[in-house]
Amino acid sequence: MNLYARLQQRAAAGQPLRVGMIGAGKFGSMYLSQVPRTPGIHLVGIADLSPDRARAALRNVGWKDEAFGARTLDEAARLGNTAIIDDNMALIASPHVDIVIDSTGNPAVGIAHVLACCEHRKHIVMVNVEADALAGPLLKRRADEAGIVYSLAYGDQPALICEMVDWARAAGFGVVAAGKGTKYLPTYHESTPETVWNHYGLTAEDAARGGMNAQMFNSFLDGTKSAIEMAAVANATGLAAPSGLKFPAVGVDDLARILKPREHGGILDQRGQVEVISSVERDTRPVFRDLRWGVYVTFAADSEYVARCFKEYGLVTDPSGQYSSMYKPFHLIGLELGITVASIGIRGESTGAPICWHGDVVATAKRDLKVGEVLDGEGGYTVYGKLLPTSESLALGGLPLGLAHGVKLLRPVPAGQAVSWNDVAFDANATAVRFRREMEKAFTPA
Repeated sequence: MNLYARLQQRAAAGQPLRVGMIGAGKFGSMYLSQVPRTPGIHLVGIADLSPDRARAALRNVGWKDEAFGARTLDEAARLGNTAIIDDNMALIASPHVDIVIDSTGNPAVGIAHVLACCEHRKHIVMVNVEADALAGPLLKRRADEAGIVYSLAYGDQPALICEMVDWARAAGFGVVAAGKGTKYLPTYHESTPETVWNHYGLTAEDAARGGMNAQMFNSFLDGTKSAIEMAAVANATGLAAPSGLKFPAVGVDDLARILKPREHGGILDQRGQVEVISSVERDTRPVFRDLRWGVYVTFAADSEYVARCFKEYGLVTDPSGQYSSMYKPFHLIGLELGITVASIGIRGESTGAPICWHGDVVATAKRDLKVGEVLDGEGGYTVYGKLLPTSESLALGGLPLGLAHGVKLLRPVPAGQAVSWNDVAFDANATAVRFRREMEKAFTPA
């Protein structure tokens, strides 16, 4: 409850938190809009493959040109403004940067950034949840060994869910389920960048005018992003990952009634797991009081006294009175990212990070795939990501979704079937592949 006051103290003392950001897309732009309004923060530099795009992003959110006029990171540190460069590793290596934000969304690049942060002793904020889903547990172990903080990004749904889980547990409640809302229908698993805009009620021309990326938005729709984010939550909280998300259509008033174990009248495979809920019924009717943009946790009373307190204080419960829920109806992605930056810089604490390896995301065929086809990864035409328990993923030799880009099929894969390592030709010497394989060995029970 004191982050703002502590940031004010840093500003007054002339000791702001020194931040560098990699990638100035939508998430990064939203954070950039808040930086000038936040005391005690010096954004020393932005690294982007297109410096002109970064400059355009800054102007778009209201920055004056003189605020990002530094030619080098050294000059930015001396003048107190911001430099824009095209060298990610130079930003990480700079002695003027203490906290690095990776908002690239590229899993292989994210692994390289974390390893570089470990080498240069820089704290790392992983907006890049794709890298976390691919190899987060081992990345977190490397960060611990280097003495740096590795953190999920507040404002993105995984960190907000982690916060809710922590609240419930710290208050003495048993967490029954946790997750987020989204728009989902089973047919969306087959969606491609060519069909995605119809599901959003947009034309391709509308999307182009808005600068919207079809493959990225398709990953939100086809279930991939939900699987990635729930893997991150399962691994950061110790909650179980189901064998495929069910995406039940549930409104906020029915969270406790539906998201409880089957033996108690709910739909969960077990107590204490992640799940994503849909904002539309299977017949496409909208769910009443949906949670499309928000996050939730359901929790148990576990005693008659606590159940009586639930009733006395007006909590919405299931019919038994033993289960209730808490939810937040929105997430503001980059607009809230400053919470993580301040938590790391002021307290030395993350806003969510892996503690185990419970969930994995496996590439799954959208259609019958033929020998010789090249997979195009998250949100593409060939595969979507499916959440599985790690034990199941390892048993079938599933190809991680984060490595299912640019690899050629050696064998046909029927629609709906997981793609395995043996089904594709991959570069065993690639850094991301070697790191993932190392994690599989390090975190697989004997």
